[in-house]
Amino acid sequence: MTSRVVLVTGAAGGIGSAITHALIDAGHCVAAHDRDAAALDRLAAQSPKDRLFTIRSELSEARACDDAVAQAVAHFRRLEGLINNAGIGPSSVKPDAELTLLSIEEIDAEIWDRFFAINVRAPMLLARAALPYMKRAKWGRIINNTTSYRTMLRILPYGATKSALESMSAIWAAELASAGITVNVLIPGGPTDTPFISDAAGWPRDKMLRPAIMGAPAVYLMSEEANAVTGQRITAGRWDASLPDAEAMKKAARAIGWPELTADAVWLQS
Repeated sequence: MTSRVVLVTGAAGGIGSAITHALIDAGHCVAAHDRDAAALDRLAAQSPKDRLFTIRSELSEARACDDAVAQAVAHFRRLEGLINNAGIGPSSVKPDAELTLLSIEEIDAEIWDRFFAINVRAPMLLARAALPYMKRAKWGRIINNTTSYRTMLRILPYGATKSALESMSAIWAAELASAGITVNVLIPGGPTDTPFISDAAGWPRDKMLRPAIMGAPAVYLMSEEANAVTGQRITAGRWDASLPDAEAMKKAARAIGWPELTADAVWLQS
């Protein structure tokens, strides 16, 4: 496998660290971004120094997005992959928010803006900053972590941000197809055993998905074999590791967004 340089956000968290370790084990180099300095230090201690570079900042600050890409390129001299994994969830507002859903009265402008700044604006700014390097290489990968449709339809403001990121992913996939840059969505497929979900949610952790399931599809999407795979949402929980990667991808994937609903349009139908 060709070694690539990948910027992973939220890299020190449960899913992020699983993806980071899988990429490094596959021979790639990772610029690992996170806001948690201690967690980044732990990740660095577990990784080869020549394959991991850590970046700490707050992606809620627009300037930090450009800076993260600049630091990754300054260190590795190139950048071919971006995995937008960082995000905040409902438990950042109240610990039991997955169980007792946030009502519209509980969501003020500050909460709304923070969710969109981190979950929507940051992936856009990061992709915008990374694209010149991918276009120069005539090869690139953007992988966005959204969520299950059920969550999009139940939980605000988290679900609304992930719906937006899903839409953005579909549009980018079409826009960048001729540039050799693929855009795909990768989700676990359900609650995953990470600190992202508070214990106050009351869900049994032994029943949750394991973060490690995200590794294999992320590595596959970063491979030459996946050059033609774009505009797909892959559910890691459906990835069958007993199959060849291309077959596992087909079994776990469907088109990004809701393409079957485009037939609802009336204007300019022909």
